[in-house]
Amino acid sequence: MTFSEILDRVGSMGPFQFLHMVILSIPIFNLANHNLLQIFTATTPDHHCHPPPNASAGPWVLPVGPDGNPEKCLRFVHPPNASLPNDTQRATEPCLDGWVYNSTRDTIVTEWDLVCNSNKMKEMAQSIFMAGILIGGLVLGDLSDRFGRRPILTGSYLLLAVSSSGTAFSPSLPIYIVFRFLCGFGISGITLSTVILNVEWVPTRMRAIVTTATGYCYTFGQFVLPGLAYAIPQWRWLQLTVSIPFFVFFLSSWWTPESIRWLVLSGKSSKALKILRRVAAFNGKKEEGQRLTLEELKHNLQKELSLAKAKYSASDLFRTPILRRVTFCLSVAWFATGFAYYSLAMGVEEFGVNLYILQIIFGGVDIPAKFISFISLSYVGRHITQAASLLLGGGAILALTLVPLDMQTLRTVLAVFGKGCLSSSFSCLFLYTSELFPTVIRQTGMGASNMWTRVGSMLAPLVKIMGEVQPFIPNVIYGITALLGGSAALFLPETLNQPLPETIEDLEKWSLRGKEPKQEPEAEKASQMIPLQPYGPGLGSS
Repeated sequence: MTFSEILDRVGSMGPFQFLHMVILSIPIFNLANHNLLQIFTATTPDHHCHPPPNASAGPWVLPVGPDGNPEKCLRFVHPPNASLPNDTQRATEPCLDGWVYNSTRDTIVTEWDLVCNSNKMKEMAQSIFMAGILIGGLVLGDLSDRFGRRPILTGSYLLLAVSSSGTAFSPSLPIYIVFRFLCGFGISGITLSTVILNVEWVPTRMRAIVTTATGYCYTFGQFVLPGLAYAIPQWRWLQLTVSIPFFVFFLSSWWTPESIRWLVLSGKSSKALKILRRVAAFNGKKEEGQRLTLEELKHNLQKELSLAKAKYSASDLFRTPILRRVTFCLSVAWFATGFAYYSLAMGVEEFGVNLYILQIIFGGVDIPAKFISFISLSYVGRHITQAASLLLGGGAILALTLVPLDMQTLRTVLAVFGKGCLSSSFSCLFLYTSELFPTVIRQTGMGASNMWTRVGSMLAPLVKIMGEVQPFIPNVIYGITALLGGSAALFLPETLNQPLPETIEDLEKWSLRGKEPKQEPEAEKASQMIPLQPYGPGLGSS
């Protein structure tokens, strides 16, 4: 008897599973609010220098820039005066008395004057938030193995609730950045534990469907943020509004049971048995639950126990030529996907279209993108789908450099298409990575690969700063990186209809055998048909 059969005895798709999925999915719906929040809390409105205190009551003429528009960062030293020489009249100076903002919306940009020489701090704040997600994944992944999935989930809910609320009361930009880093740290713990806890309590044939359905909660969550931002123009109140629900999630998480596998592997089999009996009673199978014994539970998880005793580290990812090739190519693809995806996702205001409508379109494109990637993965294959999604996404970003700024509709279409392709790349990567790495080192491989998408998402905002040198430079870098990622994917082997490798030796034999298709059990096929992906791009478990 396997663990799946034990799950069938206590109820594999009963009321407990439904409630368990709902409790874990609702927070994912709200994660989009935090990942994309700075699109609205850090918008940069039109602005110009504030006139000096001794300026006359008449209109103050602004210098005109090379593009024919009024200067945003300079003002005349003196007002226009016929008695002054022309060169004196043209003398300019920085905005010594602040700026006037043409907007009714209150943002961190208008509050702390993150414009002109300080505009880099806006991108720095987003980059540090992404750094929190990166470091959180590295730290909390180890703590999750040591202390359990549920304590990390509960603690991460509380950390996000407290740090995000603290962000709303930040008196200065440095404190705001510290709190945003902690928000990213907490988000990483939430996605890490949710992925594991969400799939363990459902049968193999339903795991992919349940995980994808929960993943769509993040997609639909992107539609809520523009409405909230439109209704709440003050950034502090908007920040607080998306923070409060996580205090409720912190309380509800105490109902979530710990991972049965983790309990058994940690020598807490009696507690695991007690949870299984509780689940059986909840699903109306109390008598079946009472028949379970400790010996039966340990025996059925013997394979997991034996695999846990074999210690593998990240260095094993480079032990053999095939593993080195897989690790390198996947790392490049992961980095390129996160790097290019967040260049578009966080650059909504650059396209000159209504910010709220465009964000809804950007969120909505993920729905058909994930569906198309599912069809392509199932019938065309992982290899072509992965390479094509990155190559098309990179091509769309490079095409933006050739389209004039005044052709807003065409630029928006290219950006939406590129984001859809990169969303498909994320969907493919999670399935492809899980199929390429052997079971004994799969979690390590997934963590190492996923780390690179966090590095990419962290660097993406910083590259935007290079736009001050030449506006086209960031998109050239984003586009070429995506093309490199797609090219690297071309060197990966196809895994469609292939058996999952259990050991490193299995992967070696599989590559030497010429990758001949083998028949798989129907249950395992079903588990591979839909990508097991994180709830939000680049936020998967490690």
